[in-house]
Amino acid sequence: MLHNDIPTAEEIERIASARHPASVSLYFPTVPLTQDSEAVRIEFRNALSQAVGELEEAGHGKEDVQALRELGEELADDEAFWPYLSNSLVVFLTPEEIRTFRLPNRLTASVQVSDRFFVKPLLRSVTFPQAAFVLALAQNSVRLVEVSPDADPFEVSVSDLPEDAASAVGLSSISGRSPSGRIQGSEGRKVRLHQYARAVDRAVRPVLSGSGVPLILAATEPLAGIYRSVNSYVHLAAPGIDGNPENVSDAELAGEARTVLDELYRVELARQRERLEEHESRGLTATDLSDVARAATFGAIDTLLVDIDEVVPGLVDEETGAVSFHDRGDAHGYGVVDEIARRALRTGARVLAVRAPEIPGETAAAAILRFAV
Repeated sequence: MLHNDIPTAEEIERIASARHPASVSLYFPTVPLTQDSEAVRIEFRNALSQAVGELEEAGHGKEDVQALRELGEELADDEAFWPYLSNSLVVFLTPEEIRTFRLPNRLTASVQVSDRFFVKPLLRSVTFPQAAFVLALAQNSVRLVEVSPDADPFEVSVSDLPEDAASAVGLSSISGRSPSGRIQGSEGRKVRLHQYARAVDRAVRPVLSGSGVPLILAATEPLAGIYRSVNSYVHLAAPGIDGNPENVSDAELAGEARTVLDELYRVELARQRERLEEHESRGLTATDLSDVARAATFGAIDTLLVDIDEVVPGLVDEETGAVSFHDRGDAHGYGVVDEIARRALRTGARVLAVRAPEIPGETAAAAILRFAV
């Protein structure tokens, strides 16, 4: 079982804006197996030791270095923490505080020491979050299942949700003649299924409203098509889960839902690549790091794609956005791409943390601009 702590957008913004001369960011892949937790703990101790060495080499005060070391060692000694991991562990340390995140996506190992935290890989967990609602809709039953990356799927309690199609229209069966005798047979069944679908839509709307999470429909025809025709939730996913969901467990639905989410991820990336091509013809893109950094500094970025694995050491001027590249990473600089992402977030840009092959030209960053700079 994966034990995850997915950061919220607010948490990422707070971490991204934090400043301390001795800021340590540790990323490394882990395994969610209790019997392997000791090996992961050793990796953490080694990463902590490397970070402490870099702080000492950079000339940080002994008191700060010792305080940071003690916070890290307290985590290393926490017997209740290490048996419950996921696929990656992120640890942010200063002499004053420690924050940890256990993530379901597998991240590349990294030790970063600077005056700010290294947040770019963390963005991967919120770029395309593996969260959704599944509406398991059948003639004889309906349920709403919440799927998240950090918990088992569960059925959501929904007020006024009909038990089935018949109860939604006040009949014992949807196959018979209506009380007035006006509709019957296949025509009557279709009308009642529309009434059922509208009742379901009305019931789930308050639960879904404002969440921004995809709704994935699990249903068979004709009910699937009928529900889509009356749906009022804007984030209903085009791909659905085929087959009758009545005898499918919540866990099985969650597995199918994650396949749909992967497809939505591919579609969204393709859409962003099309947007890049469209804006490039209008002179509203940037792929050279110096240009992207300047655009981020002046709030010109609408959408930013960044390679979560690429680390380009250097500095970005606070006023002009001019980049000074360094030959190697150390505590006197930071990741240029990470700083670009930080500034883009600060000015309301959408930042997508992706893999290099998913960025056109496989550059470290690509930006769609609001205006030319």
